[in-house]
Amino acid sequence: MSKQSKRREALVYHAKPKPGKIQVLPTKKYATQRDLSLAYSPGVAEPCLEIEKDKNNSYKYTAKGNLVAVISNGTAVLGLGNIGPEASKPVMEGKGVLFKIFADIDVFDIEVDTENIDEFIETVKNIAPTFGGINLEDIKAPEAFEIERRLKEELDIPVMHDDQHGTAIISAAALLNALELSEKNIEDVKIVVSGAGAAAISCTRLYKAFGAKRENIIMLDSKGVIRSDRDDLTSQKAEFATDRKIDTIEEAMQDADVFIGLSMADLVTPVMLKSMAKNPIVFAMANPDPEIKYQLAIDTRDDIIMATGRSDHPNQVNNVLGFPFIFRGALDVRATKINEAMKMAAVKALANLAKEPVPEQVNIAYGETRLTFGKDYIIPKPFDPRLIAEVPPAVAKAAMESGVAKEPIDDWEKYQDELLERLGSDNKVVRLLLNRARLNPKRVVFAEADQLDVLKAAQIVHDEGIAHPILLGRRDRIEMLKAEIEFDADVPIIDPKSDEEEARKNEYANTYWEQRKRKGVTLFSAKKLMRERNYYAAMMVNEGHADALISGFSRSYPTVVKPMLELIGLAPGSTRIATTNVMMTQRGPMFLSDTSININPSASDLIKIAQMTAGTVKMFGMEPVMAMTSYSNFGSSKNQTATKVREAVSYLHNRHPNLLVDGELQTDFALNQDMLKETFPFSKLAGKKVNTLIFPNLESANITYKLLKELNKADSIGPIMMGMRKPVHILQLDASVDEIVNMTAIAVVDAQQKEKELKK
Repeated sequence: MSKQSKRREALVYHAKPKPGKIQVLPTKKYATQRDLSLAYSPGVAEPCLEIEKDKNNSYKYTAKGNLVAVISNGTAVLGLGNIGPEASKPVMEGKGVLFKIFADIDVFDIEVDTENIDEFIETVKNIAPTFGGINLEDIKAPEAFEIERRLKEELDIPVMHDDQHGTAIISAAALLNALELSEKNIEDVKIVVSGAGAAAISCTRLYKAFGAKRENIIMLDSKGVIRSDRDDLTSQKAEFATDRKIDTIEEAMQDADVFIGLSMADLVTPVMLKSMAKNPIVFAMANPDPEIKYQLAIDTRDDIIMATGRSDHPNQVNNVLGFPFIFRGALDVRATKINEAMKMAAVKALANLAKEPVPEQVNIAYGETRLTFGKDYIIPKPFDPRLIAEVPPAVAKAAMESGVAKEPIDDWEKYQDELLERLGSDNKVVRLLLNRARLNPKRVVFAEADQLDVLKAAQIVHDEGIAHPILLGRRDRIEMLKAEIEFDADVPIIDPKSDEEEARKNEYANTYWEQRKRKGVTLFSAKKLMRERNYYAAMMVNEGHADALISGFSRSYPTVVKPMLELIGLAPGSTRIATTNVMMTQRGPMFLSDTSININPSASDLIKIAQMTAGTVKMFGMEPVMAMTSYSNFGSSKNQTATKVREAVSYLHNRHPNLLVDGELQTDFALNQDMLKETFPFSKLAGKKVNTLIFPNLESANITYKLLKELNKADSIGPIMMGMRKPVHILQLDASVDEIVNMTAIAVVDAQQKEKELKK
């Protein structure tokens, strides 16, 4: 994608369909006059009076306890510098999005139009009663230090400047584990810190808190080594001034054990790296390009432990591992501040989590067979679902033990359950899916690439590295549309009706005819069919000229399914095909089957559908918890529709006792854990969070899926085709660009899975 095209895409993303990235939504009913009278006048007077009696009641009657202000004056926006408060707003909104999706914390972003320290502090103090916590962001040093120090002293809610402490906390966790692996003690190691801004100062202070010795630390700024005989040092830099008579980074790196980079790209050379001590630890965290390129570093030293700020290398030092979960723990005990004990607790929780067995969901997301604690895995991955259940409790406990918690937690098991429930509020599954596809992108043929939205999706998957698109359709139209959307990448374009493809068409036609000549297909009809894009695309996949295909945008589902069944057929061991849709709901991802193929499945069909769906759920790294749904509960109806569900469940219980499935169940009982446990305590699903619904017929499944999609605006991935020999995925008519992108990622992951199975 051209620079101009990327610029336009970014602007459109922020402008459409609504300007900005966040909104405020009501959390209470507001349908009736009674609701509105309670929400505002006269009902609102009662909580106001209670808060007047005791301002702490604001946590009980308002959203304050889950509301954080992300506040900046735009003086040090990452990569952009001093761009001013208005220009920093998109960044602050983005930070709000991260708070919400990782820790379910609500955010108001506040942009303050002043560079005066006293004015900024006074503004924050004046608006502080609105919030449960303050996240300072993108404020230049040294002012940032003074602003945070004074606000922490003068406010009774948590205040943290994430630019300072986020990187410090994550890198400290990585450092503790790297030192353990290299069998070195933090008290003994020689540390070089390149950079002397807010992040570098805070990192070094935190390392000292864990035992690093000041005399073993050399810090450099843009003028060179920070020495005690320099007369241009701020009080913060003076903390780390050395008495050693050295001037350059080359001298500092001699025999150093640890390098911490928060400065500029390509500052460190292979010669410097070779001069370091045995088993060097190098955290090159300059963004977007590190102080030394990852591959160059590991090629230079095979004993190195390396971390960067980049997601495309092992050991990413990513602030999102810290700030959402630290504030979550602080808010949940109503901490009056975020102190050193809480930050150190977060460090230890992150360090310890990296040593625990990694969930399959994380292994799958990062394309690993098994992530294990070692040189390439010293800190948890950002998509690790355990973060929210591990870091906030550690922070909360530290707040309680250090005496800054106003509402201590008694039941930690219940608290962890509540934290895990918050995971349902975002689309982590989509991010995991796209991330996994990028690790090993496949050739995907888009059978309707002359449709604008399909071509847009192909452009995105190409630019994002999700897949290698092959464009099928009218060449002249595809090239015209490519120019229109500035899709200037050199990707294959194939027009099945053109003379250019005559040799390939004849080859495919002969192969198809050989397969079907005793089933009424003539060579003439085979050649004619190869002019049809879906037949041609299916043969491309069949013959290994593409790894997967996407179709169905402009044609009815049955029309597209027919050639796929004829040419590609069922996977070994499969007796039928089915589809499932993944719905992104507030309770988390829900798998609904079968949404597109089997009109009135029998009991044996439902068994196959359930088994295939379970396999798909596992492909996403999740454990299937499956309810076989009906209009009745556990034998309350003798009708054949309910009976077949009951028979399918009985078979699965007998033959697959480890599969967590039960029914027949009405949908409300399946989804409401309390209802199910109270009324049907014998159920295998009692107390479990159901993530998969198997429907008794196509009608109920399809209606439910489309109802959720339209009424709740739930994002959907699917229908995911199950049971095919090759990766074939068929879109719903007029699917959106995002849906096509997601389905492409599914096709890539499907191809990855089938490739693995062939190698077994």
